[in-house]
Parts: sequence; C-alpha cells; structure tokens
Amino acid sequence: MNIADYKDVYVYAEQRDGKVQNVALELLGKARELADDLGEKVVAVLLGKNIAAKAQELIAAGADKVMVVENDILEHYMTEPYTQAITQIIQEQKPSIFLIGATTIGRDLGPRLSARNVTGLTADCTKLEIGEDRMLMMTRPAFGGNLMATILCKDHRPQMSTVRPGVMQKATPDANRKGEVVNYNVTFNMEKINRVKLVKVVKEEKTVADISEAKILVSGGRGVQNKEGFAKLEALANQLGGEVSSSRAMVDAGVIDHSRQVGQTGKTVRPALYMACGISGAIQHLAGMEESEFIVAINKDKFAPIFSVADLGIVGDLHKIVPMLTDKLASMK
Repeated sequence: MNIADYKDVYVYAEQRDGKVQNVALELLGKARELADDLGEKVVAVLLGKNIAAKAQELIAAGADKVMVVENDILEHYMTEPYTQAITQIIQEQKPSIFLIGATTIGRDLGPRLSARNVTGLTADCTKLEIGEDRMLMMTRPAFGGNLMATILCKDHRPQMSTVRPGVMQKATPDANRKGEVVNYNVTFNMEKINRVKLVKVVKEEKTVADISEAKILVSGGRGVQNKEGFAKLEALANQLGGEVSSSRAMVDAGVIDHSRQVGQTGKTVRPALYMACGISGAIQHLAGMEESEFIVAINKDKFAPIFSVADLGIVGDLHKIVPMLTDKLASMK
C-alpha cells in the first residue's frame, strides 16, 4: 500500500427513508475542517433509492463532491449491499479518511468496511484533528472512560472512525455552495446479497422525544432517588419547555428508560441549557454533556466533580430547590 496515493476526506451520508440524518451533516462540518487543514476535498457518499435530490443538501453542509449510488436494493439499509457498494468506492477512489456516524447503522457498517479494506477503525471518537505529520488523530474514551486515548492508523488507509450523533457541530448551511455530483455505478455480487432477505420493515412508534435534539435538558442522577424525584424534574422541564434526561445510575436502577441516558454509554447532547440535578459528574457522564452551552448543577456535595464544568452551581437539596424553581417560573409566567 502506497499511502501517498490516498487523499480526501470521505463521509458516509446516512439517510433513512430519504431523510439525511443529522449525524451526516455534523460529520460534514468536521470533515470540512479536516480537509481544509490538509488542503484536500470533502466527499460525501450517499446510498439509497431515488436519493440523488439530497445531494445539494450535502454540498450546502460542506461537501465538495457527492458520490450517489442509487439502486433498488439500497432502498433500505442492509449490511451486505451497503458494504459492497462503499468498499468498491474505497478501493477505486482511495480516500485518506472515512468518517461514519456511530448510529445503529454505522456501528454495523463500520467494522465490516474496516475488515474488507484491511484497515483500522477507531470507534466513538469525541475529537478528530490533523497532526503535524498530516495523520488523523482520533481521540476516544478508554479504560471505562477514565482516560482519553488518541489513536493513529499509521500503516493502513483509509483512516476510519465512527462519531456519535451530537459530538460534532454542523456547519451553517450555505445554499450557494457549488459542488460536483457523481452518479456512481457499483457492481453487486448478488449471490452474497441474496443470502439475507429483508422480509418486512416494522417501525417503532416514538413515544418520547429524542434528547439529543432538545434545546433544554433537566437531567437527574443518583440524588433524584426514584420516580417521584423525576416527577419533580418533569415539572421543571415542562416550565422550561425542555425534556428530562438521566445519568446511567438511574437507568441501571430501572427508574428511567435508556433512551433518556446521557453519557459515554448513552447519548451525547449539546443543549443550550443543561441542568444537572443530583449528578456527581463522573467522567463517563461528562463526556456526553460537557459541550452544552450553559450548565447548571444542583448537588448537596460542594466538592462534586460536576461543579468543575458548571457555569452556575447551586449547593443544596434538589428536592427542595427544584420545586422552588418550578414555582418561581410558573409565577413569572
């Protein structure tokens, strides 16, 4: 492998039911920064059926080129056809960097792409930057989140990483950006694809909001204690027009659903306001919320690590303070 032959930053532009996912736009924002540092291009890879119309959205988000692969068998995500298509693009186009969202689809696709292209994959990255040697420095939590490890892929290409939704920031869309759209032809090995058939698509009804999209989060930890405690947080969130979220402790205790969990093993969030109630601030939790614009912490322990990242700290009993805040907001309305 001649590493010098590989160039440009590629992003897998994940789409579901014809809608480009936010994580793809976030990755394009980061890819734009990396490509500018390298003096190279950003290329989005868009797969699906009747999906070419979405190419301009990707160009507006930072892509210089969009490689569109359209085929009936790509209408719904399936591991084998998507892996075949992207592997063919990688082997023919030779990207230096390939970024994938750490969604359920990305976690399935990423390892297969790295194996078929005989390269490494750094999962769940929280930071990506170009080093002095023009290599991609991929930083992720290690050893249970107790330290951050920066990983290099020195001998193989592409340098691959997955990034959770919400970790990177989208660039401001520019509808006037110009880019190239390439309709890319892929040859599929149908013998391998036909080993698995998609029989039926069953969509789960969403009963709760996606906390990664919320602008205001009132989050509870071990100090909330129980469902009655979370009812107080829910009342405050309603007054603020926000959502309730949680640390892992309360999810493990069965008090709140995993879909509401913030942290290394939950979701990464970046709200305008994050209220941490009864959360001590373990590094695993901080990894999921420390990029919030404004952080308010309420905790009885004035030495709790959460105060080190908080913009405003309140030392006291959340069971008294939260209802007082709720009543005050209600009276102001």
